[in-house]
Amino acid sequence: MENNIVNVYGYIRVSTEGQVKQGYSLAEQRAEIEKYCSSKSYNLIEIFKDEGISGAKANEDEMSIERDGLLDMLASLKENKIQYIVVLSTNRLWRSDLVKILLHRELKKNNVDIRAIDRPNYSIYTQNPNEIFVNGMFELLDVYERLEIALKLKRGRLQKAKDGGYAGGGAPFGYECLRGGKKLYVNATEAKAVQRVFQLKQLMPDMTLKNISEFMKAEGYKGRKGADFNVMLVKRILDKENFYKGCYNYGGIESVGEYEPILS
Repeated sequence: MENNIVNVYGYIRVSTEGQVKQGYSLAEQRAEIEKYCSSKSYNLIEIFKDEGISGAKANEDEMSIERDGLLDMLASLKENKIQYIVVLSTNRLWRSDLVKILLHRELKKNNVDIRAIDRPNYSIYTQNPNEIFVNGMFELLDVYERLEIALKLKRGRLQKAKDGGYAGGGAPFGYECLRGGKKLYVNATEAKAVQRVFQLKQLMPDMTLKNISEFMKAEGYKGRKGADFNVMLVKRILDKENFYKGCYNYGGIESVGEYEPILS
């Protein structure tokens, strides 16, 4: 009887893309997996989780996946003689082709398959042309959905840029943006440093970036979070002269920025 026991792991994940609001909370995923395993008489050993991590998170240079819960699960597959990974949907495991390939390779090394509750016939070993087609279509729909969301966000940012509003991204040195906010405010300390960089460049046009950075350090100026006033910071400041004068540029769109200029 013991030989018929099917050992499985569960895996749950929510990303930073608001999936909790869409009904994919960790608790709901856990409940569905436990219910499914009970109906199949699977021996559910453990449910691993990643919270606030994108399914597309991978290091392309090192060809590795950067999700602690998933890695812990993969590392212990042999130890418990796991046969299946049970998930609500395959998109809990991957959102990019790179992660999918790496994950499939690791599971196949350990003779493990996937059981997706929303796709009962899914298998990483399937050779049925119809199954390959259907599985591929589901994954393409996921890609399409993400692309559609990205395009909507991009269009919204472009329209905001046309109106001179802050379209997102890191606030340039000299400004700050309240968390979740959409408006830039002058950071008085950083703004003085920006003005001083342009004063030095105007007074001594032949000064190199290194000369300016050394001069700024000698005068006690600091970069963001107390970092040294380095050459790259000087370059970024000088490259944004028009921005500091109130001309906002985003995605090729130029407009009068809805923020206080630092340079006259």
